[in-house]
Amino acid sequence: MVSDVFGAQLFTGAFAREGATVFNPDYLVATGDTVQLRLWGAFEFDASLVVDPQGNIFVPNVGPVQVRGVRNADLQATVAAALGRVYRANVNSYASLAEAQPVRVFVSGFVPRPGLYSGTSMDSLLHYLDQAGGIDPDRGTFLALQVKRGEQVRATVNLYDFLLSGRMPQVQLATGDVIFVPPKASTVKVHGLAANAKRFEFTGNTLPLPQLTQLAKPQAAATHVRITRNTGTVRNVEYHELAQASQLAVGNGDEVEFTADKKPGTITVRVEGEHQSPQEYVLPYGSQLGELLQRIQLNERSQIQNVQLFRQSVKQRQKDMLATSLRSLEAALLTARSGSSDEARLRTEEANLTLQWVERAKQVEPLGQVLIAEAAGRDQIMLENGDIVRIPTKDALVLINGEVLFPNAVAHQPQLTLRDYISRAGGYTQRADNSRIVVARLDGSFEQSEDPRSLDRIRVQPGDQILVLPKVDEKQRQFWKDMTQIIYQIAVSAKVVFGL
Repeated sequence: MVSDVFGAQLFTGAFAREGATVFNPDYLVATGDTVQLRLWGAFEFDASLVVDPQGNIFVPNVGPVQVRGVRNADLQATVAAALGRVYRANVNSYASLAEAQPVRVFVSGFVPRPGLYSGTSMDSLLHYLDQAGGIDPDRGTFLALQVKRGEQVRATVNLYDFLLSGRMPQVQLATGDVIFVPPKASTVKVHGLAANAKRFEFTGNTLPLPQLTQLAKPQAAATHVRITRNTGTVRNVEYHELAQASQLAVGNGDEVEFTADKKPGTITVRVEGEHQSPQEYVLPYGSQLGELLQRIQLNERSQIQNVQLFRQSVKQRQKDMLATSLRSLEAALLTARSGSSDEARLRTEEANLTLQWVERAKQVEPLGQVLIAEAAGRDQIMLENGDIVRIPTKDALVLINGEVLFPNAVAHQPQLTLRDYISRAGGYTQRADNSRIVVARLDGSFEQSEDPRSLDRIRVQPGDQILVLPKVDEKQRQFWKDMTQIIYQIAVSAKVVFGL
């Protein structure tokens, strides 16, 4: 389970891997480290020297040279100075730290796997914490990790500094040191419009809200903050403008939600299709469709009586309704019972095929078209941000697709009936349901033929789309009614014939 604690994502095993071989110039040479020493000129020498318990390396003809506690960046100068006291000239030297001392460090406190872990004195405490499984996000603190040597606390590390600003103090560890994770401090949970919608720690009884916003990073759209106070069984809720919340503070267990509570000043509407006007309009919030239509310059090919409106919110509702129908069909398929083993085998095969069809049906995208042409108050319809208004073209064509032999576009002729148009497309296929034909109008309305006798009654208009739906065999499909309804739903919302 993914934790919502800020910083829990830090320990994934990346720090537990072997550390880099490049050493920090501020590293202090310690007992057990290996120094690579090379001498050339009048005297030649090349060897790896281990710093002994007295903190020395032994150089031939020079004797012990004290290097323990010397900065890595000063190691060469220290060795050269010692050589200079013996060799006045003609002997050159080069000294470098070849290997940091292997150490074994205890990790204790609120970590998943407390224990003794191996590394080097140059590895960061994150290396050892990661080996121990990281900090227990439900119990351990990220704010005050302690590095102990005996009874002495040598360093206190705040991992928020590393997470938020990349600061990590270099703590040189030795065998027997303890990395201790104390218990968690106070916490506050952040959600809503924030880049870091996490649970944050803080010390003390309260945390000023401005400090919390620095941690949570509210999005630009956030205008208000909702604070749910941790007051026991009865939860008290406060609501404030974010710009005026500088005097507020949160306590342990509180929840903070950043919200957008601002009416948009303008909306953007796109106008497509047959017109001579711009395609993008920035309108005041609350503008009506009639106001937009008055600003559109039409031409002789514009079919304004069948103006179309496509809306994102309607598209999402259509998609949600389709998803609900498909989930219901899936549940019925997976819980259907059979009376015998043979029937069970047949039902399993049917369910597998139908589930494949369901997965394909989930990919269908509804159009989000709103029926407005027949509305008496069409011009008073409030526009929404992202609306698309389309002015159809007078193309005098009728589209026929679905379960016909030759899906095609046919020139409109007033004397032709619905049956005639289907005949012009080659007639029905063997999978067609000739009692389920949908005629989709340009304006978003539709008419359905549920009886072959109505084929001569339905009047086809220019720009209509004729959809011949597929037939679902009720003898072979246990859930044929549900599937038939979904096929019809897709045809109406997406103007797509989705066959089996």
